Amino acid sequence: MNADRYKSFIKQKASELGFFYCGFSKAGFLAEEAPKLEQWLTEGFHGKMTYMENHFDKRLNPTRLVDGSNSVISLLLNYFPYETQLEGAPKISKYAYGEDYHMVIKDKLKLLVEAMKEEIGEIQGRVFVDSAPVMDKAWAKKAGLGWIGKNTNLIHPKEGSFFFIAEIISDLLFTQDPPMRDYCGTCTKCIDACPTNALATPYQIDASRCISYLTIELKDQLIPDQFNQSMDNWVFGCDVCQDVCPWNRFSKTHQELRFKADFELLNLNLDEWQDLTSDHFEILFKNSAVKRTGFQGLKRNINFLKPIEKP
Repeated sequence: MNADRYKSFIKQKASELGFFYCGFSKAGFLAEEAPKLEQWLTEGFHGKMTYMENHFDKRLNPTRLVDGSNSVISLLLNYFPYETQLEGAPKISKYAYGEDYHMVIKDKLKLLVEAMKEEIGEIQGRVFVDSAPVMDKAWAKKAGLGWIGKNTNLIHPKEGSFFFIAEIISDLLFTQDPPMRDYCGTCTKCIDACPTNALATPYQIDASRCISYLTIELKDQLIPDQFNQSMDNWVFGCDVCQDVCPWNRFSKTHQELRFKADFELLNLNLDEWQDLTSDHFEILFKNSAVKRTGFQGLKRNINFLKPIEKP
């Protein structure tokens, strides 16, 4: 059925749950993204993320991923923090300051789907948070929630890019929301600032050179020596291309209590990071996305940093 009359209701409930934008697109084959993804994989820009080669058809077409799907509802959740880490300490990405976003967002999405069922009736809908072959940035772009910038992040002109993207793929049918134009213009700040030259080609990331990949996705015992002067003090993820983006001057601090930064984490100094034990790791990162690296992975990242001279 055409569910356009429920759009306002869904957006309102999404807002009540903390999502600051919600958009709708028609499920189907991503014709524009298909050749780009194929070329990206052929060039080896995915590094050792071999899972990116899997489910190629499903990744490009959610109707192959979810039977009976007609629409993709895309949602944005702010994570821009008020707090900052101790200056000079090994750095982790802002999105990992608080509780693991997978758990936080899935809880919210389940509540939203339940609210939709109560209002609309029996519907079919699966929720996704960065854990399945769904091209979330492409769908958010189609739903008019921003444009994909030269740093390959989705950018919203009123919010910047420090937000998570999530989806509900459902059997409801909605009219496609209009897309947004690209406002990157001639700016190259993200390209110029990337410490490892992962953004040499605008709108395309060589993930095998990205610090986020090197510190999280790469599971090798050692990080390649070619990057030993380029890590910019990052040990989990990297925010450089977002920190320098002019659109992020519009970022506002989040209001999600579960994303509130752990005081101890933010105030660890270099010595404390280097002396971190497996027991302390388990306590400090119990509900954190940082657990994705594992203790040995995080220690590898810390040990790889070039020596930092103490004053």
